[in-house]
Amino acid sequence: MKNMQRRRFIQTMATAAAVTTAGPMALAAESGKAHDQANRFKISLNAFSFNVPLMNRKTTLDEVMDFCAREGFDAIDITGYYMPGYPEVPSDEYIFHLKNKAHRLGLGISGTGIRNEFADPDPAKRKAEIVFVKKWIDVAEKLGAPVIRIFSGKTLPAGYARKEVETWIVQAIQECTVYARSKGVILAMQNHNDFIKTAEQAISILDQVNSEWFGLVLDTGSFVTEEPYSEISKTTSYAVNWQIKEKLNYQGKIQDMDLTRLCRIIQASSYRGYLPIETLSPGDPFVIVPPFLAMVKNALSQTS
Repeated sequence: MKNMQRRRFIQTMATAAAVTTAGPMALAAESGKAHDQANRFKISLNAFSFNVPLMNRKTTLDEVMDFCAREGFDAIDITGYYMPGYPEVPSDEYIFHLKNKAHRLGLGISGTGIRNEFADPDPAKRKAEIVFVKKWIDVAEKLGAPVIRIFSGKTLPAGYARKEVETWIVQAIQECTVYARSKGVILAMQNHNDFIKTAEQAISILDQVNSEWFGLVLDTGSFVTEEPYSEISKTTSYAVNWQIKEKLNYQGKIQDMDLTRLCRIIQASSYRGYLPIETLSPGDPFVIVPPFLAMVKNALSQTS
């Protein structure tokens, strides 16, 4: 019951919705009311969709934000990789520029994200990664991002038992979560086909950290070892943000995401918040993203 209440609270914080703290029946009633709200989901763009042109300096975050406003996105996930000087934190002047621009364009900021490594066997390196994450939590606070996306670890290091490495990861995340809470930012771990490959592995870490300020960025394209839609369904109650992807890569097979099936899972969940989309197809994202946005909107409409 404790974990159930915690997960419900996370979902509430992620959407700034008021949810009663009464018993399960009252919570269920609130969830039922939310299902009647046609506009409960807001679509965001994960800036990683523009990874190639952003990294090649063929475009800028400013231009991507203009694109989002023009195409009818509700928000943008301003991934940290594309800020000047990353992995060092950008200047306050730059952070506040992005925040000001988003407001003037009518865009929310659904989150930000960084790369980190908590599965390194060297305790000193893990400590440095904790310091790194804390610095970027400060950036998220200044940016006004409700969620900052992190990873668990790249892989299971050779010669170490999974349980031991998981303990390192949990301890590091717990320390970062305490700091995130002090800044009013939700720390969110992405399942990324790395150290975490299955719903069970993600849930193990989430339950051990056991904080209302820690949740899951539910990456719909990265459960690749088990049947993916079932894996997604198992983890929806932990979601504080999402990544809606075009493709599934399941046991070596690449196939289009069944957006209708996915949106039924989302609609049936208690999640109420931003749904960032992320396109990874080769080509010009200025051309690729708009049709996918339309497909996601249509699937949400058809399943509401």
